[in-house]
Amino acid sequence: MGYKIAVVGATGNVGREMLNILAERQFPVDEIVALASRRSLGTEVSFGDTTLTTKDLDAFDFAGWDIALFAVGSEATKKYAPKAAAAGCVVIDNSSLYRYDPDIPLIVPEVNPQAIHDYKNKNIIANPNCSTAQMVVALKPLHDRAKIKRVVVSTYQSVSGSGKDAIDELWNQTKGMYVPGQEVDPKVYPKQIAFNVIPHIDVFMDSGDTKEEWKMVAETKKIVDPSIKVTATCVRVPVFVGHSESVNVETEEFLDEDEARDILREAPGILVVDKRENGGYVTPVECVGDFATFISRIRQDVTIDNGLNFWCVSDNLRKGAALNAVQIAELLGREVLKKG
Repeated sequence: MGYKIAVVGATGNVGREMLNILAERQFPVDEIVALASRRSLGTEVSFGDTTLTTKDLDAFDFAGWDIALFAVGSEATKKYAPKAAAAGCVVIDNSSLYRYDPDIPLIVPEVNPQAIHDYKNKNIIANPNCSTAQMVVALKPLHDRAKIKRVVVSTYQSVSGSGKDAIDELWNQTKGMYVPGQEVDPKVYPKQIAFNVIPHIDVFMDSGDTKEEWKMVAETKKIVDPSIKVTATCVRVPVFVGHSESVNVETEEFLDEDEARDILREAPGILVVDKRENGGYVTPVECVGDFATFISRIRQDVTIDNGLNFWCVSDNLRKGAALNAVQIAELLGREVLKKG
């Protein structure tokens, strides 16, 4: 016996990826529906070998459905997620709307699976920010061994994190650099993204941090440990898919780089590719389409007593969004609903 699954926002990048991953991981589905706004009504999307025609989210009745994977913005989520939850359908939400609600669990299954039982508070589970998700997968096993005190992270985030329009903007600006008269002014981003990097993701806050940087701090504390100090600089780079992070951690206990490498090799969801030679590391291009979070460049930080550096790369449309949501659904089915 399987589950009745609704994918909300099925025509977007993340929604389509959710459908792909549900099929790839052979999630036990008895029935699946692709939901979208009325302007996308009738659009066809793929679920394995099956083609689904999107149905109207506004008119959909969630009663009798087990799980709804939401991949729409916060405004639409605010309107429709409570309706689904009230109808008895467990919502797994990819927007930022519920991440900081103390009554709603924020889950990365490799890190805090025990939080799954708190879904009963509001029948809603939050999916973390893409940049946070991949980082905490690596932090957790190191924290369990040596207790992390402080994290300094710089991100190199792909344009797919901003949606299809951002992908198009990078592509068109890149082409326009080579064709006189076809230059493309920035619309999605405040500055040109082609052949450039922009140290600005989401809105600026009074502290001087951007909202994206604040998210990494708040979410790491909620998912891993509130005592960890985090400071982040988040940068948009001209890469289509795949987020990268340069991470520096300071631990309470000394942790040798070789032991850290061994710990990460054994950790769930992680693949270590760390050879000190040309090409002995993973870049965003190589991670696209993969489920893993890749860790490279593991080395001691000799400027402090208990410091480590590492490089972290993952497909942001997968582990940073769709994959993590499906993994939450798998965890929910395995630990709570127990139908599949």
